[in-house]
This record gives sequence, structure tokens and C-alpha cells, in this order.
Amino acid sequence: MPESDLALLIRAARAAAEIATGFAQSALNVRRKPDDGSPVTDADMAVDAALSDILRGARPGYGWLSEESIDSTDRLAADSVFIVDPIDGTRSFIEGSDSWAHSLAVARRGKITAAVVYLPLLDRMFDAALGEGARLNGAPLRASTVRDAETARVLVTRPVLEPEHWDGAVPQLSRHHRPSVAYRLGLVAQGRFDAMLTLRASWEWDIAAGALLLSESGARMTDRHGAPIRFNAPDPRHDGILAANPALHANMLARLRH
Repeated sequence: MPESDLALLIRAARAAAEIATGFAQSALNVRRKPDDGSPVTDADMAVDAALSDILRGARPGYGWLSEESIDSTDRLAADSVFIVDPIDGTRSFIEGSDSWAHSLAVARRGKITAAVVYLPLLDRMFDAALGEGARLNGAPLRASTVRDAETARVLVTRPVLEPEHWDGAVPQLSRHHRPSVAYRLGLVAQGRFDAMLTLRASWEWDIAAGALLLSESGARMTDRHGAPIRFNAPDPRHDGILAANPALHANMLARLRH
């Protein structure tokens, strides 16, 4: 029986983990990207190359969108596309922390159909296939049922809670943070946290895998204005992200200033 897209992503994520964890701190060769100043290392590039070999080698007809590869409009003509962040949370990786992840997804006609977020140092494998549920190390995921932002545990940076971003009073939510966007979305899908909110432009490679984890666990993810996200867009940036169960999503969306 042919290998499913999800099985392929899991295999690729484990191979990526072997490469990334094999880098010694002294061999990272940290430098800054010229476009936005964010850090990149030799490990990011090595993982990107390996993922390209594994995934595109197995599915040569699929398009390719990766944070560490030069983008090509060729992907826009593909029916299915790999959307990949080789190391999500590169700053955490450089610091020697454990909360960075490999984020891998397949988008078909704009919708995510298979997804993996893998944290090698924590051995946490989030995975999902469209219509088949989401799991963490094999255990089913279910989003929380908290309905009100005032009682919610939310993954959000401090600047988002400035008064200018909200109509009326700023919600007195419980604020938390993780460096990897993909991991944040997985934690909301797991129900460990109730919501995730960012008002910054969000790249598809950061959010694609998490989008399916969320929808398969009963949560909803939109941009900051409540619009659904169609993946493999010509410009793969979207205007912020709000992720939560439907009731909490509606509560927070109504209170945000648009």
C-alpha cells in the first residue's frame, strides 16, 4: 500500500530531527537574513535540504514552500503543495532550549490535508490528517471549552495586550508564551492553552500544520479579522492569527479592534 502523505511527513520529521540534533553549538554558523534580520543557521539549511530531498523525492508533482528555500510561483500551479518550516523557533534552537519544532504540512487546493509538528528534544509528535482527527504521540487531541477571554489561558505576547488593540477594556486573561508558532497552535489543539493570538503578519510555514491540528481538535483558526485562511497564496503572509474553540474565538474576535 502506498505511503500516505501523513506517514511521509512523520518519516521526514524524524529524519529532520536527527540532522538538527546532530549539530554542535559551535557549528551553527549563525547569521542574519538580509530581508528581515531574523537568524538562520547551517542546521536550518541542512534540514531544509533533507526535507526537500525526502518529500519532493516521494511526491515530485507537489509544489514547495519553505522558509529556507527561494520561493517560486511554480507552486501556484500545483494541486498539492508541501509547506515547511525546517526549524520553527530558530532563536530557541540557537539558545539550546527545547521548544523548537519541525513544522510540515500538505495543502491541497488551499486546504491543509496532512500535518506534523515535531519537537525532537521533548519527543512530542503532533500529527493530523483531514477528517481523521489530531493526535499527540498517538493520543487524540481536543481543544478546551473555555468560552470567555477573562478566564482563558492565552499564548500571546505582551504588546498585543496594549489598549489600542482592543475595544473597551483589555481582557484580563492569563498570558503565556512559547517561541515556536507551530508549537503554540499545537498546544491550543491539545487544550493545554485556550487560545493563541498574534497581530503580526504570519507566514504560512509557521501556521499551516497548526491549522489542521486545530480544526481536527474542534478549534477554529482565522486571521486577526476573522477571515478564513486559504493556503498556498501568492503572498504567503496572512494578517495575524486567532486560534481558539469557536465560542472563545468569537468572544475574542468581538473584542479586538479592527
